[in-house]
Amino acid sequence: MCRATIYDARNNFSALVKTAENGEPVELTRHDKPVAVIIKYEDYEKKFKKKSFFERWEETRKKYADVFEDPTYEGLVIPKREAPDEEYEKKMAKLWEEE
Repeated sequence: MCRATIYDARNNFSALVKTAENGEPVELTRHDKPVAVIIKYEDYEKKFKKKSFFERWEETRKKYADVFEDPTYEGLVIPKREAPDEEYEKKMAKLWEEE
């Protein structure tokens, strides 16, 4: 890993970016303490790129394929106290009729 001070980086930025582009990370220091790193964009993208919802969903489907393919699996069970009761259903039906 290449190391440079902030002052040197300011004066030689193009050269340091070229070094990072060639695959060698550049550590920037202030008062001899590391404060930042310049890395190749592809390395950054590999490490920090967020996956889309669909990519994560596909991973989940593959990971839990045995559960999803199980014919006895009926989804998540809603506890009785959280499930809508008959009174709630009547109230909702009445609201829809009024519109």
